[in-house]
Amino acid sequence: MEGLPPVDFRGELNDEQYAAVTSPRGPALVLAGAGSGKTRTLTYRVAWLLHQGAKPWDILLLTFTNKSAKEMLERVEDLTGVPRGQFWGGTFHSIGQRILRRNAAVASRSPDFTILDQKESEQLFSPRS
Repeated sequence: MEGLPPVDFRGELNDEQYAAVTSPRGPALVLAGAGSGKTRTLTYRVAWLLHQGAKPWDILLLTFTNKSAKEMLERVEDLTGVPRGQFWGGTFHSIGQRILRRNAAVASRSPDFTILDQKESEQLFSPRS
């Protein structure tokens, strides 16, 4: 991708991070403990993929919490200069919802559906007194 800032991948990462960042294109699973640099590794992986010619919208970044999703996408934007909105990134739930809304017509549904939490669904199906 043109216009990306240069990144010294080898100089800015430890050996394990560098190996994960530069692994062959395709899905990658990074297993690491707290404070080991997972978000940093993922951020640099995105930069690496962009430098290898990947398009931002072809990269999927998933995490569990809104806080970590926001942090991850901010770091990617800061490192690459690519606006975070160009990536498929967020929580598992938010990305799942985005996919369902974009493809609602395939299931003969409207994209403005409502998602109920457990309590709401129980109330909906509970007998009324």
